Amino acid sequence: MTQTKLMLDYVYEHESALASRVFLTQPVGAGQLVDYSWAQLMDQARRMARHLKNQGFEPGARIAMLAKNSAHFMIAELAIWMAGYTTVAIFPTESAATIGYVLEHSEARLLFIGKLDNWQAQASGVSAGLPCIALPLSPNTGHASWDAIIGATAPIAGRPSRAAQDLAMLAYTSGSTGQPKGVMQSFAGITRAAECLTANYRTELGNDAIFRVLSYLPLAHVYERAHIEANALLLGNAHIFFAESMDTFMQDLLRARPTFFVSVPRLWLKFQQGVFAKMPERRINFLLRIPVVGKLVGRKILKGLGLDQVTAAGSGSAPIPVALIEWYRRLGLPLLEGYAMTEDFACSHTSSLIHNRPGRVGVALPGVQVRVGDDGEILIKSPGQFVGYYKMAELTADSFTADGFFKTGDLGELDPDGLLKLTGRKKELFKTGKGKYVAPAPIENRINAHAMVEMSLVSGVGQQAAYALVVLAEDLRPRVAQAPVRANVEQALTALLQEVNQQLPGYERLRMLVVASQPWSMDNGCLTPTMKIKRNRIEASVAPHVDAWYAQPGPVVWA
Repeated sequence: MTQTKLMLDYVYEHESALASRVFLTQPVGAGQLVDYSWAQLMDQARRMARHLKNQGFEPGARIAMLAKNSAHFMIAELAIWMAGYTTVAIFPTESAATIGYVLEHSEARLLFIGKLDNWQAQASGVSAGLPCIALPLSPNTGHASWDAIIGATAPIAGRPSRAAQDLAMLAYTSGSTGQPKGVMQSFAGITRAAECLTANYRTELGNDAIFRVLSYLPLAHVYERAHIEANALLLGNAHIFFAESMDTFMQDLLRARPTFFVSVPRLWLKFQQGVFAKMPERRINFLLRIPVVGKLVGRKILKGLGLDQVTAAGSGSAPIPVALIEWYRRLGLPLLEGYAMTEDFACSHTSSLIHNRPGRVGVALPGVQVRVGDDGEILIKSPGQFVGYYKMAELTADSFTADGFFKTGDLGELDPDGLLKLTGRKKELFKTGKGKYVAPAPIENRINAHAMVEMSLVSGVGQQAAYALVVLAEDLRPRVAQAPVRANVEQALTALLQEVNQQLPGYERLRMLVVASQPWSMDNGCLTPTMKIKRNRIEASVAPHVDAWYAQPGPVVWA
């Protein structure tokens, strides 16, 4: 790795060497696509950089972006960086209140508004005095348009540079445990992390591997920003396709035919459930066990999902059930689990084709140091280590050990081969009436492996035993009002409860499974934009009903 180069240096090299190569492909509706070569995207970025520079903002000024993934999300970010400013990306599903909080807290001087699904409900979060620019594909905002501005502005010349210590971005966490925190990432941090991730990719797949990806997880989150955007910006010889909408997602995936694909456990589960909806699970698993037939069946399933060209697949953001990883591997998809955080720009641990074991999140990436504290907390030093939390000096100081390791808040253990296993999260531990701590995440992981369960939450503070609140799989929910279906569900969940409890020590065993009355979503505030459960929010919403659940005798209770 060349330690003196920073992200923009790589970009300028690609602009020169790969000028005519298509880098971004954007659906624009009605089946139409727009391709952007390196020369084309950099011409637009340079024009917008000139416009931003002309506004006279102070060096490092925060420029916010409220937008779904699109080619112009990335083009605008390059413009922000070249103009000497710092990106503040806001999740496109956030409420008006959270948008207003992030804009105020970050002291944003301008806002790019891009492709959105719910702008009318979000608009009130944007102060009337804040300058705004509408990206292509944005809703009708009434603000100046990107196309009009670049059409009237000359491109900025040369290679505007940034210092290693300059802030590239404020990455606001998705708020699973409260108000989002602004994680400050420098150009040195994001570049060194991206170099590490890119080197690992090349080691696994070879220097000539094609980096073809579909960008659909929120670019406002570091997971997508690092593994898709930053990886591609460093590699240069890459092709990023964008998803048009949830309704067209499978068509978008089939169009892209990615060679590298990352997702979150909930979506890996949805893919599997979609396959089972077309062919019974038992039938598929039987066929997969037949040596020759199994390979053909696995290949056909992956082709139908648009994943048959994938040479590396990853799961992150939350624990994934071991059984789900093993199922994809039987199909022939090399699904690997990783572990990282916003605070290390996704540069921490990953499984590899050599170092992997279902249930463990891999080994430390080159340059990453890890140890487990006396209390079981995972401590990390990473090339992508963040600068600190914006305007939260005390929290920043409390987040590091005396020798500079970041306190992740996650609990884990290392085996002799350096493979890391996550065993829970410190703040999620709770005590039942038996006086011992229960770690909910590993129990939830076991429950989530069941085909009838989409998500679960284990709780029960102060109760005689813990319980699990479960959301049924999407295909089951419309049918549970039918008596025979409900009876079958109860029978299956009772068996699941017994199976899970047999694997747990007495103080962690569950009193019951409670079937949630409605699914958890971003819209009802129960999931973050990266599909993690908002534990505090869900627990608060069901608190008035918990005692009544415990008063019922059955192992399965309907909320």
